[in-house]
Amino acid sequence: MPVLVGVTLVVSIISSLGAPLLPAVASALSVSLSSAQWSLTAALLAGAVAAPVLGRLGDGPHRRGAIIVTLLVVTVGGIVAGAAETLPLLIVGRVLQGIGLGLAPIAMAAARDHLPAERAAGVIGLLSVSAAAGVGAGYPISGLVAERFDVHVAFFFGAVLSAGAVVACLLVLPGSRATSTAPLDVPGAALGGLGVVALLIGVGEGAEWGWLSPAVLGCFALAAVVLAAWVRLQLRRQSPLVDLRQLRHRAVLGADLAAVLLGIALYMFLTVVTEFVQTPSRVGFGFDASTLVAGLCLVPFSLVSLAASRLVGPLARRIGTAAVMAIGSLAIAVAGAFFALDHGALWEAFAAMGVLGVGFGFTFAAIPGLIARSVPAGEVGSAMGFYQVVRSIGFSVGSALVASVLAAFETGGAPFPGVGGYTLGLWIAAAICILAALVALVFSPRGRDRPTPEDERRARDDAELASAGLAEG
Repeated sequence: MPVLVGVTLVVSIISSLGAPLLPAVASALSVSLSSAQWSLTAALLAGAVAAPVLGRLGDGPHRRGAIIVTLLVVTVGGIVAGAAETLPLLIVGRVLQGIGLGLAPIAMAAARDHLPAERAAGVIGLLSVSAAAGVGAGYPISGLVAERFDVHVAFFFGAVLSAGAVVACLLVLPGSRATSTAPLDVPGAALGGLGVVALLIGVGEGAEWGWLSPAVLGCFALAAVVLAAWVRLQLRRQSPLVDLRQLRHRAVLGADLAAVLLGIALYMFLTVVTEFVQTPSRVGFGFDASTLVAGLCLVPFSLVSLAASRLVGPLARRIGTAAVMAIGSLAIAVAGAFFALDHGALWEAFAAMGVLGVGFGFTFAAIPGLIARSVPAGEVGSAMGFYQVVRSIGFSVGSALVASVLAAFETGGAPFPGVGGYTLGLWIAAAICILAALVALVFSPRGRDRPTPEDERRARDDAELASAGLAEG
């Protein structure tokens, strides 16, 4: 159990080597903030693709090997990112690190397999809390390391942690008890990854290349063709990597649409707030905050989202899950509008992140139970797996979209976008959350919309992982 907790902590801390470090990355590599954003987008994309693959491996006989190999890849990624003196090399390192974001479900599978049933549920809950705590601590820790030394040392720090996890797993982690597993859909993973990459390039470079330029339109066309082929492939597979058939359930379709929208909004908000507070006040806005302070800005989000997720069960029993999702989405929109309208003091950034924590704690805790109650018992695992994938893709799209928005407000030679880029990003994210609230209400399930104790446990676990940008298995 301590090793599984340690692996989860390491992965969540590495996931925190993202938004707060972007200004430091831009400065160290002499690139724009929008270009530096790709170091975060690439890691999120790698995690989105890796999560279902590792989840499948975690249910079979290769679990121990998959965990160790993945941690080795993450360690190499930290070394590459730490040594990188160019943005392309840094992106390569971050892709390797991002693969580790898919380790949460495989760690939970190990807990289910090797611990007595009465202990497994508690340990899985502990892993979820560890993920939230790890990212909450990781933001200021990585910020402190980057401030005291430099951003390269922060990535090396992540490599040291993951290397320690490799040693612990080699010494302690047992092999899987499973003797067989469903075949791994390698073509599905490759095709889906290619389609999402094309989509993200189009979204992320739209402002710089021109939304109607042949390159951007070509990216969108390629994404449409490849993803259409991927959908057809998944529907024809007996054991698909992602079971798209779950979308036939009305409530599941609504929950997954809301998850995509909220995932987009989450990483737009995280990026805008952490970059805004670090902007030098000499440009007319910003608070001259250090990387450490930017990391501390996200601590209220992690803590409050964790606390808010614990309130969802009682609240959903009174007003229904769909209403909780709508309230949470609107709370996020209010927080974004507040900071867009009034951003003259640093405390306002902390306050906005706290309110965001309430909203995301409510929404990310409400969706899993809603999905679980909307499908037959034998399809819950598949439906939840699809939800994890679409939410992770939302994270990636949000990171790419905010890069494009900020790039549109970069003026020649200026190291920081204009204030209009940040406020526009906030308004777009707020509008997306209002749309998510409407989706939750329009697609609200008919019949039972009250959580069971099992629904509440699942909701808490998943919400805690979601606040760390991870996925539950």
